[in-house]
Amino acid sequence: MHMDDMDELRAWLIALRTPGLGPGGLRERLDAAEGDIGRTLTQLRRHAAQLGESAQAWLAQPDEALLATDLAWLAEPGHRLLRCTEADFPPQLENIPQPPAVLFVVGDASQLLYPQVAIVGARGASAGGLAHARAFARSLVGAGFVITSGMADGIDGAAHAATMDAGAATLAVIGTGPDRVYPRKHHALATRIAARGALISEFPPGTAARADHFPRRNRIISGLSLGTLVIEAGLRSGSLITARLAAEQGREVFALPGSIHNPLARGCHRLIRDGARLVESAAEIIETLAPAARMLGAELNARLQLDTDGAKALQGVGDGVANGSCSTSAWCPDPEYRRLLAELGHEPATMDELVRRTGLSAAALSSMLLMLELEARVESLPGNRYQQLPGGSMNG
Repeated sequence: MHMDDMDELRAWLIALRTPGLGPGGLRERLDAAEGDIGRTLTQLRRHAAQLGESAQAWLAQPDEALLATDLAWLAEPGHRLLRCTEADFPPQLENIPQPPAVLFVVGDASQLLYPQVAIVGARGASAGGLAHARAFARSLVGAGFVITSGMADGIDGAAHAATMDAGAATLAVIGTGPDRVYPRKHHALATRIAARGALISEFPPGTAARADHFPRRNRIISGLSLGTLVIEAGLRSGSLITARLAAEQGREVFALPGSIHNPLARGCHRLIRDGARLVESAAEIIETLAPAARMLGAELNARLQLDTDGAKALQGVGDGVANGSCSTSAWCPDPEYRRLLAELGHEPATMDELVRRTGLSAAALSSMLLMLELEARVESLPGNRYQQLPGGSMNG
């Protein structure tokens, strides 16, 4: 029996809201049922006693008003329940401990597939810390990375805002339901993020902010990202949890050193002592993560070929990621890179000439040129000049 879309969504929502099940339990049962949510729900009902009385009561008689509210939220434009059984569920989340079973998304879910860098740090950041967050966000965006963070006060908010000011998309993973904004003062920021990128939550609509939700949220921030940059953090900072999770997930952790007199540098210094990479410039992060970005691109491309249902959702990524003419997912779809290579031609050009020809800032151009250099498409010459290498154009 094939379920229609509404029945299927309803089945997912019942399973998600089953007390005591959690993402791990749901994924385990989904695997046993070969990804079929209808069969999963039947099995859950059959063995409800194992999950305890509240699960038994819920599965026997779910709260219809609550499900109706969830379905009404999902029916709104730009709202989506992204399920782990779908082709465009981010593959980088499959490799983390306790991966989420679903994500509630407001905005453009395809942004979750691009190579991401998480920027996190103190809520009560210093003016210098906020300036670093903005500068690193701008440079990383120039190299084609999507910036992911947690929409908290301080470093998170600065990184999100700077990314959007640079005309790029940003992702916010939140610790409440997708219909709530925390902190409240970030309402305008949340609206902007949803319009430019996406708000993401594993918690269903109506879920309020709770202290234990934030560490759970942090594993998704680090899990989506190829690397996590910690800019300022005290010794008891939530950012250190994100960094620890990133390290456990096998991802890169970068930390910005600071003054020994600044209490907000202590968390970063501890991370560096524990093996995080000390970084002073975005170029170091870009260089470290470029191979991982390429691998993610190749993985998405393979998935695109295998799954025709997912092809449409992944089209933009698949086109730019690894289709022979373009080997790295980090910048390929970006028309600015194409323009830069077209303007560069095959004669050496200075940075000033490139600024004049492309209309881009020197900061944006230097990170783009670095990315192209890593890809062996451009070489830097003495005198701050750049030259395209043979085979370095992007036609194709």
